[in-house]
Formats: sequence, C-alpha cells, structure tokens
Amino acid sequence: MRRPFIPKPHPRYNLTKPMINRRRFLLTSAVAAAAAPAASLAQQQQPSTQQEKLPPAIAALTSRHSEAVPITLAERELRLDRARALMHQDKIDAILITTGTSLTYFTGLRWGQSERLFAWVLPATGAPFIVCPVFEEGRVRERMEAKPATLPSASITRVYTWNEDEDPYKLVARALKESGLTSGKIGIEERTQFVFADGIAHASPTLTTTSATPITLGCRGIKTAAELALMQLANDITLSVYEAAYKSAQPGMTNRQFTQLIDLAYARCGVTGEASCQIGEYSALPHGSLNPQTIREEEIILIDDGCFVEGYQSDISRTFVLGNAASPKLDKQRKVFDIVRQAQSAALAAARPGVPCQDIDAAARAVITSAGYGPDYKHFTHRVGHGIGMDMHEWPYLVRGNTTPLATGMCFSDEPGIYIAGEFGVRLEDDWHVTEDGGKMFTPQSPSLEHPFAKA
Repeated sequence: MRRPFIPKPHPRYNLTKPMINRRRFLLTSAVAAAAAPAASLAQQQQPSTQQEKLPPAIAALTSRHSEAVPITLAERELRLDRARALMHQDKIDAILITTGTSLTYFTGLRWGQSERLFAWVLPATGAPFIVCPVFEEGRVRERMEAKPATLPSASITRVYTWNEDEDPYKLVARALKESGLTSGKIGIEERTQFVFADGIAHASPTLTTTSATPITLGCRGIKTAAELALMQLANDITLSVYEAAYKSAQPGMTNRQFTQLIDLAYARCGVTGEASCQIGEYSALPHGSLNPQTIREEEIILIDDGCFVEGYQSDISRTFVLGNAASPKLDKQRKVFDIVRQAQSAALAAARPGVPCQDIDAAARAVITSAGYGPDYKHFTHRVGHGIGMDMHEWPYLVRGNTTPLATGMCFSDEPGIYIAGEFGVRLEDDWHVTEDGGKMFTPQSPSLEHPFAKA
C-alpha cells in the first residue's frame, strides 16, 4: 500500500488540540443582540410536555436513538489488528495516543485533555499498555472491567502509574522497554500536545518519534459497514431536521432563532447536533458572521452542520429562500445554485477507487471556473471536501496537491460553493462514501432554491 500523502495542516484546523468547529464557535459567541429574541423563542418552546407549542413539522419528529447500533468490542479488536499490520508495513514499532478521537476509535475510552500525561500505547508486537496518574488508575480499571466491554485486549493491558513528583516520560520509556522496545520508531498521534510529544521524544535516546498518521489514517480512513450505517443514520436525521426547520421558518425570525429550531428538532430525534445559519450578504462568508441577521423573503439562507450518532458525524449544507423563490430578482441566485449543483455532481461523478483526492476537487472547480466564477479560488474559496467520520474534518482531504488515492470505504463531504462578496453565497453539501463502483451519497442532492428538500 502506498504511504498516504500527508499535507501540512491548515492553520484553521489546529491538530495539536481538540478542534472547536466553526458552528460551535458561532453558537457560543453569538452577540447579545441576537440572544434576547432567541431566549424568548426557547422559553416558548422548551418543555416536551407542551408539544402543541412546537411547530408542527418539528413536533412530528420522533426519537431515532434506538436505531443506532454501537461499535462492538469485536470490531475494535479488528482495528488493533489493522493498526499492527500497518505498523509492520511502515516500520513503526508502536503508536502512542493520549486523548481525543483516535483514543475513542481504538479503545472506546473518552478521556479529557489535561496537563497530566495519559497515554494508551499499542506496540506492533505484544499487548497494549496505559500510562496514567496514580489517582486515575481506579477510573481506568473501571473502564477496563466495564460491561459490556469496550476496551479491546483489556485482560492483557498493563497499567503503569506515576505520582505527581515523578517523570511520566521516563515511565513511558520503561514500559516500552518492558514490551521489548529499546530502540525503533514510536508513532505519536497527530493531536498529542506538544509538551507530551516533546517529553516522550527526549525520554530515551534510543527511540525515535515519528507521525502516527499513516496508521491512524490507514485505520480510520476506511469505514466498515457498521461505521457506514451510523453515518447513514446521522445524515438521515440531519436532513429530516433541516426540512422540519425549513418548514417552520418565518420571515422576521433571526438566524439564532432559526438555529434554535434546529436544536429543538435534534432533541426530538434523540441526538446532539448543531447548526449555523447565514442570511443574505452574510452567506457569502463560508464560515459565517457573528452579526445578528434576520430572515426576509426572497433572500438567501445558508445553513450548515450535522449531528452525532454513536460518535459518528454528518455535515450537510442547504441553501434556499423563503417566499417567492421564482421572483425575477432571484435570477442570479438561481443560476449560481444550478452551477454549484452541477459542480457537486461533477465531483461525485469523478470518484472511484484509485483516483487521487485532488481530482475530485478539480472536477468541481472546472465546472465553476467554466461558468465564469474562477479562476481557482476567486469565488470557490475552499477545497471541495474533507474526510468525515468520528471527526467532522479528518483525513484525507479533497484538495489540490493531495495525491492520496481514493479507496473503498473512505467518506467525504462534497461541498462546492460560490461566494459573491457583498451579495450572497451558495453552498451545497452532502456526505458520500467510495464504493467499488464509484461515489455514493448518503443523502439526495438538493434540487433547487424553490424546493430544497423535494424528492427527486
């Protein structure tokens, strides 16, 4: 297998700490001017016992939590086998993961980031081990003994503990030595805090640290049937929530009130989700604005985001208007919508196993450029897509320069856009996965500004 191309991280996506995504930033930073009317809406629509106060389309939603089938212990064991095979292939002797998504992916553990080192280590040969503070051992063993079991190889996993006045990095080196590793390469997971990575790198002069991304990408980048099922459910829920919110929206509502409708809808579906909503000229900013905005008829509304189902995510964008979408004043917006939709279709059509990631971006960009909205990033200001799974943005990325070949089971967003500063923006985004026959979307494309959720 070819070693995957690893592009330099974009400054927007800090890979050294848990990522705050764009929607969470917008939601938590909303200006006070939008907060008052939003609070009023929430006060009117809070209790589930007052369903009559919910908009009918949202009240009609029901919980889908029971449809989600969690990842099994057996599948996590297979992930360890896959990681070891990749380690042997890439000549990496162990991988070390502290906290975050990769830890949960391999172990089922959810462990908060701290200044104290917590590490799970998987040698290429031999049993995994954990290094943690002494006072955390009880919590670790509680998870190791949990029923149903989630931690693979729990019965043979050793736990090494350190006190506050001890050096945890020397303990890591000792544990590696006891696992038979006195020299070789230790792969450090990409979001490990620098202080941890640096401490481990200097703990033993005979060990070399390197990136664990070829291993974590090699495992997480290819989704199994169980993972695809969770992502399908997440996408289905998000689309149903968007449609319910669209049917419930009214002119005069603020964008914050609209996103609260989406919050209520996700709660009805039994999942956690979030959304951003940008209106009119603010839709030309791909990640939106904090300025308060009000929905008006015949004005572009751009919504974006997704939900979480057993740790797996969706990411969908829809662009539409309320009122008379056939109005002549919207001719330009409809034309741009159609171009973006064609670009989205072109990106999907270009996908098949073996095709370089950059070709998918090129296919969408060619449509937009030929329609007069190029060249390059002039109006289509971002890549066409990103990997998606347990993180909303994860390897690999569909961007120029990334020659990583597509493989069956990879999942991505497909989100071309055209953004005209001071006027409006249009983005259409659906998630898709690579099959043996090509790309397959989890959700149907949006057909038009007039009927954004119509069935084909």
